[in-house]
Amino acid sequence: MSQIKGTIVPVTPLMQNCSVFWDDEAKLATVIDPGGDAPRIMELVETQGLIVEQILLTHGHFDHAGGVVALNRLVAEKQGAAVPVRGPHEKDAFLLEALARDGAAYGIPEAQPFTPDEWLDEGGTARIAGRDFAIYHCPGHSPGSLVYVDAEARFAIVGDVLFQGSIGRTDFPYGDHDALIAAIRTKLFPLGDDISFICGHGPGSSFGVERRSNPYAGDGA
Repeated sequence: MSQIKGTIVPVTPLMQNCSVFWDDEAKLATVIDPGGDAPRIMELVETQGLIVEQILLTHGHFDHAGGVVALNRLVAEKQGAAVPVRGPHEKDAFLLEALARDGAAYGIPEAQPFTPDEWLDEGGTARIAGRDFAIYHCPGHSPGSLVYVDAEARFAIVGDVLFQGSIGRTDFPYGDHDALIAAIRTKLFPLGDDISFICGHGPGSSFGVERRSNPYAGDGA
């Protein structure tokens, strides 16, 4: 089996973790949550000699999806065609429709609305760098937030659902604190303490560390 490689490109004024994963043999890459700064993301792709095969989203907030249209335009220029955009859950459609407004308000003028080529939902899988990641719908931070888990590799991509020592904010009009905590405790933590994760902002952690010590969703909360 070829090796999966990845790196994080911090983007937008909010320092969102855009991640790029690729198969080291085929050099086929998935760009996850390109919130902005599309030229920087494309520079990384070209420096590594990669071919972008898809753009994948964890949720629809502007700092995670605001660079999708601009990035796909650059991909089309370099590779000859745009690539499919997959995710998030369809319940985040209203956030994608508001990308231009929200992006402009937070200094991401490139943000443009779009409709993904495929909405994703729990029970399906997302193919990332030659590996199958199970999809979990974990609403609360946004109605359509998704988490991607490779059970064999013991690795997850959680977006803004869970952070090192924190959780995604739920003080939006559509936020749901109880739903977010329930998703973390009933869907993610039972998958195993040894699963490490990268999140939408800041350093990653593991389900075990967060289950034991997270002040919002951990055992003692």
